[in-house]
Amino acid sequence: MATKKPENLSFEEAMAELEGIVHSMEQGSLTLEQSLKQFERGIALANSSTNKLQQAEQKVSILMANDTHSETVPFQGDVE
Repeated sequence: MATKKPENLSFEEAMAELEGIVHSMEQGSLTLEQSLKQFERGIALANSSTNKLQQAEQKVSILMANDTHSETVPFQGDVE
C-alpha cells in the first residue's frame, strides 16, 4: 500500500502515524537510513499537522468574530 502524502491525511491520521514513528525510533532497532527516512516523514507530518491546526484556528476566529458575546483565549494544553 502506498503511503499517503501528509497533506492528504486527516489531523488524527497524521498524529497517529507520527506517534508510530516516534515509537519505532525509540526502540532503537532502525538502521541509520531507516531512521533518517522516518525522521523526514515525521517532520512532514508535523508540518502538515501544524498547518491544519492553524487553518482550524483561523476558522474558529472567523466564526467567533460574528459572536459579540464570546471571547477567544489561548489554549493552555495539559498542565503537569
